[in-house]
Amino acid sequence: MQRYLCRDCGYRFSKPKVKVNVSSQVLESPNSKPDLSDNGVISRGLSFKEPANPLPFKGSEDIASHKQPLKTNAGKSLYALSDYNRNCRVCASEGEAKNLAESKTRTHKRAAGATEKLSDAEVRGKIVEYGFWLLKQGFAESTIEGRSKLLKRLIKLGANLYDPESVKEVIAKQEKWSEGRKELAVEAYSSFLLMTGAKWDPPKYRRIRKLPFIPTETEIDQLIAGCGKKMSVFLQTLKETGARAGEVWKLKWTDVDCESRAMRITAEKGSDPRILRISQKLLDMLSALPKTSVYVFGGYPLRGFARSFQRSRKLIAKKLGNPRLLQITFHTFRHWKATMEYAKTRDILHVMKTLGHRNIKNTLIYTQLIDFKDDEYACKAAKTVEEATKLIESGFEYVTEIEGLKLFRKRK
Repeated sequence: MQRYLCRDCGYRFSKPKVKVNVSSQVLESPNSKPDLSDNGVISRGLSFKEPANPLPFKGSEDIASHKQPLKTNAGKSLYALSDYNRNCRVCASEGEAKNLAESKTRTHKRAAGATEKLSDAEVRGKIVEYGFWLLKQGFAESTIEGRSKLLKRLIKLGANLYDPESVKEVIAKQEKWSEGRKELAVEAYSSFLLMTGAKWDPPKYRRIRKLPFIPTETEIDQLIAGCGKKMSVFLQTLKETGARAGEVWKLKWTDVDCESRAMRITAEKGSDPRILRISQKLLDMLSALPKTSVYVFGGYPLRGFARSFQRSRKLIAKKLGNPRLLQITFHTFRHWKATMEYAKTRDILHVMKTLGHRNIKNTLIYTQLIDFKDDEYACKAAKTVEEATKLIESGFEYVTEIEGLKLFRKRK
């Protein structure tokens, strides 16, 4: 749609409300055709007065004065041509038009990045741009999704992404947020400013490390038994391998070795890949699943599957009257596996290898969850080499030899 701008008031308009008879217009032709002003204006005996500062307008433009309404009723003559010269154009009323000067001021403020809020469309565009920038930097999909959600949440709470002090204030006011969540919000916004080339003085938040919740094996088994078929297999895999939920979710059928009862885990988050033994029970459960994809559990996003688990967990906890089940998450199975492995072996390096940790500091937390005072052992004696071999294969360790008998023990 053609846009017009009034020279007197600075307002723009889309459709002129006042038009001038073509014969009374002042026209300037850009080509070699005859000048319409000679035939259409002078021939009618109207006076032609050239303005002091002539401005070229094409013959297709509607020109008139918005200050003096044009009389078009029958029997009334038009104003003189001097009232409709090149110094003015038709414009809308001030109440109906948009002030371009004010719009330019808002644009200038936004470019300066001070306190002007972004529109919803601009916010969505910036978040998409930010996510693509993180992808190019090599961040994982889960990290990109988490940081984008945090920025959207900050905006919803009233933060202006172009005003660091506004972001600081919003984060500081979130009393229900943990120190860890605030620290993640600071990291997300810091990377956003890195993308835009801006800087800020980030606030200092330090997450408080807590010992993980460790349920009993009975509670874990109750949760597994109460879920659906696919969910039960997924939870049983978490229990036996101690792998992360994302690692199990990306498991392919080619990663399952039925002959050796082993499972190959493709690591994420900087961990080491590993091959872990699984039970015949889990192998049978896996075999019962339909093989409709290269993935064991499907290639769609994990978050939808996690929401389904949360609904099932809530129903099972209510049915059994055990609110402790509500504290069990996918990652709780990893904590439980690490704790049990250390309780059986007292070998922190073995636990570290099972979990795929590269830094032993991440594994040492599980040593605090075991009470060494309540250790109980099963003891066996072997007279021959064959008996000793069987005991060792069963997990017994050699202790000493008394009266020709070799003594072995294993924790219960």
